[in-house]
Amino acid sequence: MPTFVYRFTRDLRLEDHAGLAAAASHGEILPVLIVDNALHARLARSPRRAAFYCRAVRALDAALRERGSRLIVRRGAPGRALRNLARASGANGIAWSASYHGTGAHHDRAVQSDIEEAGLHAILVHDAPAIPPDETSAAYSGTSGGYRAFVPYFATWRELTPNSFEQPLLMRFATSELQSEAFPQPAEFGAGDCDLAATPAQANAALRSFLKGDGLHYDVAANVPSDDRTSHLSAHLSFGTIAARSVVRAVQARAQDPFLLTEERAALRFYVRSLALRDFFLQLAWHHPWTDEAPLQEKMRDFALARSHRALDAWRAGSTGFPLVDAGIRQLRATGWMHPRVRAVAASFLCFDLGVDWRVGRDEWEKYLIEDDPAISTGNWQWIAGVGADMAQYPRIYNPETQLRRFDPTGAYAQRWIGELAHRPLGTWASGLGRAQIDLPLFSGEDYPQPVVDHEREARAFLARYRAHP
Repeated sequence: MPTFVYRFTRDLRLEDHAGLAAAASHGEILPVLIVDNALHARLARSPRRAAFYCRAVRALDAALRERGSRLIVRRGAPGRALRNLARASGANGIAWSASYHGTGAHHDRAVQSDIEEAGLHAILVHDAPAIPPDETSAAYSGTSGGYRAFVPYFATWRELTPNSFEQPLLMRFATSELQSEAFPQPAEFGAGDCDLAATPAQANAALRSFLKGDGLHYDVAANVPSDDRTSHLSAHLSFGTIAARSVVRAVQARAQDPFLLTEERAALRFYVRSLALRDFFLQLAWHHPWTDEAPLQEKMRDFALARSHRALDAWRAGSTGFPLVDAGIRQLRATGWMHPRVRAVAASFLCFDLGVDWRVGRDEWEKYLIEDDPAISTGNWQWIAGVGADMAQYPRIYNPETQLRRFDPTGAYAQRWIGELAHRPLGTWASGLGRAQIDLPLFSGEDYPQPVVDHEREARAFLARYRAHP
């Protein structure tokens, strides 16, 4: 039987796998993992990300061994390594899952060219999104390629059905005598091992648990950081230890339960919408790969943005004097994750209160996030910064004090992550630049900082500058 190489990238599972299904249609699959310079750099940025990845790779190899195969690891330039593996195994081609950010897409094109020049068949597959960008684009009537606004995109997306690639009887894995290099280890990327749930089995267990309970209240959980009952599947989706297609189908099936309340079905629909937004950003990057470093909005490409600010280090450390912002940053630094509502507030503060370039914030968070979705990260940051998709008449500027009162009214979330506020009653917290902070012996210890800026003044100044921009 002929052999076909499959290169695993951000798709570290065997179930519901578009890339493996494509490779299986050409013969027995030789499973391969390439650790190149780009992957090494991304993993080295975040110790928890590196630990998650290494654990997921080990789980993938274990799953392959259960099927009588094993993962072959190589390091170096992917084009050369894949050509050599194909020659050594007698394979007639190579398949892998597409990247969606600009750098990754450029990398894919270069590898595809290398492979085809060697006379091998190269197959690039859409695996990361639930609905591939070419399917939604087929319904798009515009001329720019893909949707640039979410509402019409979602109207198209929700009418499409995610494909299923559960074909175990058609999928055969090759047994090979080829030697493998050492598996990636956290220390290789300057990280230590962490006890992270990084396997497909753990991802599926988390999804089942979410749909059984917390998912039925997702519309509330997505806005209440102190009662964190979101799915926490972002890292699993980014590394492909679970397929977005599988998640969408499972949520849609759960919503059909006749015993659910109307409110519970609405919560599940809200969660599906968040998965559609993830696909939206992937298709946006697919059609506009240059948005890695340039705003999608043409008029904002020459809008002056600062790369520094006197309070930038305070924002990085979670010491701005705005509790919701600081709690989010500290949660991120401590865990590698931040609640979605708080992400929006913390990002808005950087972009509008400090007037700092959204790329500075994106790159800062890359040091701590476990998830590895650069296209989605860029899409979200541009959305918040008012330079990307769905541009309103004016940027969406979040007031961090109003957001605290609305979404953390008891201060429980802020107190969990800000030690200086842990034993201070909410009424004693500083609120507004220049207000004296009560300092009684009862509340002794490290003082929480005063606000580093006047939000109202900075917001008005930014909007004035925005309105004056041609």
